[in-house]
Amino acid sequence: MDAPEEDIVIARSRARYNEGYMPGFGNDFETEAIEGALPIGQNSPQRCPYGLYAEQLSGTPFTAPRASNERTWLYRMRPSVRHIARMRRIDLPLFRSAPTPDESGLPLAPMRWDPAPIPEDAGTWLEGMRSIATGGDVLTQTGFAIHTYAVTESMETEAFYNADGEMLVVPEIGRLRFFTEMGVIDIAPGEIAVLPRGLKYKVLLNGDAKCRGYVCENYGGAFSVPERGPIGANCLANPRDFLTPVAAYERRDGTCHGLTVKWCGQFHRCEIDHSPLDVVAWHGNYAPYKYNLRHYSPVGPILNDHADPSIFTVLTAPSGEPGTANIDFVIFPPRWLVAENSFRPPWYHMNIMSEFMGLIEGVYDAKPEGFVPGGMSIHNMMLPHGPDAEAFYKASLKDLGPERLTNTMAFMFETRFPQQVTRHAAGLSTLQAGYPKVWASLRNHFDPERRDWRGE
Repeated sequence: MDAPEEDIVIARSRARYNEGYMPGFGNDFETEAIEGALPIGQNSPQRCPYGLYAEQLSGTPFTAPRASNERTWLYRMRPSVRHIARMRRIDLPLFRSAPTPDESGLPLAPMRWDPAPIPEDAGTWLEGMRSIATGGDVLTQTGFAIHTYAVTESMETEAFYNADGEMLVVPEIGRLRFFTEMGVIDIAPGEIAVLPRGLKYKVLLNGDAKCRGYVCENYGGAFSVPERGPIGANCLANPRDFLTPVAAYERRDGTCHGLTVKWCGQFHRCEIDHSPLDVVAWHGNYAPYKYNLRHYSPVGPILNDHADPSIFTVLTAPSGEPGTANIDFVIFPPRWLVAENSFRPPWYHMNIMSEFMGLIEGVYDAKPEGFVPGGMSIHNMMLPHGPDAEAFYKASLKDLGPERLTNTMAFMFETRFPQQVTRHAAGLSTLQAGYPKVWASLRNHFDPERRDWRGE
């Protein structure tokens, strides 16, 4: 017997949290900006609804295994073949691609920079991009490039797509809007966005006159959430907290738009008579997404010692070698420190991986002085690094009790490739020439007659 209608309760959407987005990581989504625009039961009907064109965007080879196969079907006003006529080469000399070997002219050393001021005329997303380091080779689709951006102008009638890699965006100052073919993503400091290879989009100011942040351009396999292993099914970056936008489009026929393409490290541009952001509906699993870093659920040692930084991995891009990343995105968020009789900051180490660090807000516990929001550092492969002298003595001699780290959000791009510093980064006035001096006051405390050292 059917239940009475008054006994049926239907859940409401959690619109306060994810209005305009669909939750989940790597899901097979479907969305339409006009009801009935999405074909049902097939991908490419003889005639698409509303006279739209069906077009597939593939992020992997057609024959990739089902678990890793990425593709999305777009239903758009015009196919993308209308976007590439009469292209010409242009120069964006400070937006670089790997390799950039031996161009910095700097001796081998750990490096750290103060934040660079945002110029009043920084310009658009493309004009304000500055490459800091690269690794691998864009032509073999391995490795990465790390950039900073400064934005003071919206791309109102400009669009861009990157054929070389996906772009992970980490804001530090100001809010941005990414109007993409597949919908609108708004991000602010404390959030990230990932824009897949081949996706067309424009970048708009979103209430702030100036914006600054970091970008990791990943040439290799797409970012994914890391395996948890013995941690189990929960914690770290939970898939439910990733948000993919619902369909959105603009119809601006007769308005000239510039489209710039990054392809094999070179830039090409053409003008078209309409907006390329004209996708009315789409379905698939190859799509942009955002993530709030404050939703990260960290794990850590609850008895003794300090765990490897890999426990803070939000996203990882694989290489051909299992367990060795093309690039990892790692964060150091607010958290509790409770390890007993332990040196709690990161230990001194040398690593086969190379590390680029940035600071979004607050203070990083291993570098309380000289590393500020908007700054950055590079500790390359097999170069020693670790806490500065102030952090070492404070952590070694303090009375230990439960301690909550607050007012902090640092991140790291870690990679198996050496990070080759660009000529631009080497010439910045914000490069701290005396950075290695942060370890100069570490003393020799060894006394063979005294096993218990107490700071003497």
